[in-house]
Amino acid sequence: MEPIEDYIKGRGAQTNPHNQFHNNELVFEHIEGLDEDFDYNPGTTKYFIDSTKAIVNKVTSPDIGPEWSMNPYRGCEHGCVYCYARNSHEYWGFSAGIDFESKIMVKPSAPQLLREYFMRRNYRPQAIMLSGNTDCYQPVEQKMQITREILKVFLECKHPVGIITKNALILRDLDILKELAAHNLVHVAISITTLDSDLQRRMEPRTSLPSKRLDAVRRLSEAGVPVMVMHAPVIPWLTDVETPQLVKACAEAGANRVAYTIVRLNGAVGGIFTDWVQKNYPMKAEKVLNAIKGMHDGKLSDSRFGRRMGGGDTPWYQVYVKQFEIATRRHFKNRELPPPYNYNDFQPPSKGQLSLF
Repeated sequence: MEPIEDYIKGRGAQTNPHNQFHNNELVFEHIEGLDEDFDYNPGTTKYFIDSTKAIVNKVTSPDIGPEWSMNPYRGCEHGCVYCYARNSHEYWGFSAGIDFESKIMVKPSAPQLLREYFMRRNYRPQAIMLSGNTDCYQPVEQKMQITREILKVFLECKHPVGIITKNALILRDLDILKELAAHNLVHVAISITTLDSDLQRRMEPRTSLPSKRLDAVRRLSEAGVPVMVMHAPVIPWLTDVETPQLVKACAEAGANRVAYTIVRLNGAVGGIFTDWVQKNYPMKAEKVLNAIKGMHDGKLSDSRFGRRMGGGDTPWYQVYVKQFEIATRRHFKNRELPPPYNYNDFQPPSKGQLSLF
C-alpha cells in the first residue's frame, strides 16, 4: 500500500475531534502569521501526574465483569483506533483522538491507594480487573513500573486479580504472576485482534506484534498462569476472516480458552474509525462501515447493554458465530478452564508498612 499524504506515523487516530464538553475549539489556520510558537507535535507523547484519591472503581455495566476494576493510567499510547475508552479522555479536557494516545495521565500513587483500599474495615475481597479501561502494560509502564508495584500488593495481600493487555511487557512480571497463580489468585487475558502485522501496525500502532502476544500466551501457560485470548474486537471484512487461523494459533500456544467481542464505535470513536478506515483501506471502507451499521440499526454503535458488543440477527453475524463455534470446538475441545479465584487467603496489609513509592 502506498504511503498516505500527511499520515501521522505511529498513531492510530489521524484526527483530533472536538471535545463535546468544550464550547470553544482550537484550530490551526494561518499559523505563519502568528508570532508565538505552537507546541504541537502529534508524534510526541506527553505525560501528566494524576493525583487521584481513589483507585478502585465499581463496574456498573451488567454485560461486563468482574464487578471492580482499576487503571494505573488514563489514555493509552497503544493507539488502538477502535478503542471504546477514547471517549473517557474528554472528561479530562482532552480529545478522544490523537490526545488519547499522546497525552497520558499516570497514577504513581496507585499501589499505595490499593493498600489503603484493602485496609478498610470489614473489607471482603472481590476480584479486581487490571485494567478495565486503558492498558496497564502500555509503553510508559516500562519506565514507571506502577503495574508491577500494584501486583506486589495483590500478592502480599493474597487478593485475586484479573489482567487484560495487548502488550508482551507482561512477561517482565512473570515472577510475580507465577506466585499469584500458585495460590489461584490471577487470570490473564491477552487481546489479539489480528495475526496480520501490517494491519496491526496501522490499527494498533504501539502494541506488541501478534507473534509477541502469542509468545506471551505460550510462556504464561508454560509457567502455570491461567491465560485466555480475547479476539477483540472482531471487525467485519478486516479481521473476521482470520478467526479460524487465530483460534488454532491460540490453542497451540496453550490458551485455556478464547472469546470474542464485535467492534462497537461509540461516541467520538465512530468518526475516528471512519477517518482511519477510509485512509487505510479505501477500497473496502464502505463495506466495513455498512456491515457495522447493519448490526446496530443503521448506526456505527449501539449503547444498549447486551447488544452493544454483539451483532444482532444480521446474516454476517450469524455466519461469524457459526465460524467461531466450529473453530473452538475443533481446537479447544476438552480444554481445561482456569481454576476459580481463591478468596480464602486474603490478608490485609500491615498498617505500619511505608508507601511503595
